[in-house]
Amino acid sequence: MAAAFASKFSRVSRSLLGGLGNNLSTLLTASKESICSSFISQQQRTFIQMRTVLKVVDNSGAKKVMCIQALKGKKGARLGDTIVASVKEAHPNGKVKKGKVVYGVVVRAAMQKGRCDGSEVKFDDNAVVLVDKQGQPIGTRVFGPVPHELRKKKHVKILTLAEHIA
Repeated sequence: MAAAFASKFSRVSRSLLGGLGNNLSTLLTASKESICSSFISQQQRTFIQMRTVLKVVDNSGAKKVMCIQALKGKKGARLGDTIVASVKEAHPNGKVKKGKVVYGVVVRAAMQKGRCDGSEVKFDDNAVVLVDKQGQPIGTRVFGPVPHELRKKKHVKILTLAEHIA
């Protein structure tokens, strides 16, 4: 029954579109190509989820961490959220060593976040500041811009250590 309906529908659609000729098929092909090229040129921005590698922007000793789990989120972490991460690269004389499991606060995310005034903020990279279980930063300096949305998430200490608040 379903196969008979599908064959009838395809014959009807072919007969309706047959009068338009090749103009419609070239138009559909051109639009399909333009959509694909614009999609490929835009970078896909997603949540910070499990196995995402993040840059560490403080002087705690770690260079890169990999997200193990995003706390308080089903899909993943965004700006100001806390994650559990594993240190993948570290300076030899730092406070944090390679392989250690640490907590971190996301201070830069490539996924855009809307603000109250209607503007949106997004960054080029994913970056994190390492904190202890109480939420106090491990390092004493924070490099690069930090969004002021961290104030709402009760990370005021990170804002005081930051060079630039975006």
